[in-house]
Amino acid sequence: LINLNNQTLIWIHNWSWKMKFLINKPYLIFWTSIPIIILFGILTKADSFGFNIYDTYFIIATNDLIILFSILFGIIGLGYWTMLKANRKLSKWLNFTHIVLTFGGILIIWILSQLYRESIKEFDFNDNLTFAIYSIALITVFGQIIYPINIVSGLIKSKPSG
Repeated sequence: LINLNNQTLIWIHNWSWKMKFLINKPYLIFWTSIPIIILFGILTKADSFGFNIYDTYFIIATNDLIILFSILFGIIGLGYWTMLKANRKLSKWLNFTHIVLTFGGILIIWILSQLYRESIKEFDFNDNLTFAIYSIALITVFGQIIYPINIVSGLIKSKPSG
């Protein structure tokens, strides 16, 4: 049996209330993350972001990546906000899944990218880490398919009464 004290129960209640709030208004988390992404981009020391696919090495300026993510999050937030203002019902489960895949994927990728080792002896570790990062990035990108599915299903559903 788990013994939960009042403090723990209050924390669980507050957390669940905040999650319900974010699931009901997902545009807030996307719009709030835009200044955080911009601030993170300003404070980061990297000028570019590089990745390789087979024999091709792609280099993207960090500022361009920040602008891209900010615009994408703005558009996603605008879509969620428009659906709320049009009084269209979105799936809470799809909202939650989209938020978790988007922000969880980005957070895990960032954490894993901090684990790269500089030593040439650690090639296997870095190779496996690169594979994990690419896999999570692929899941995160494919998870974005949930967003248009949710929007289209909200448009197809009849408007809630009231």
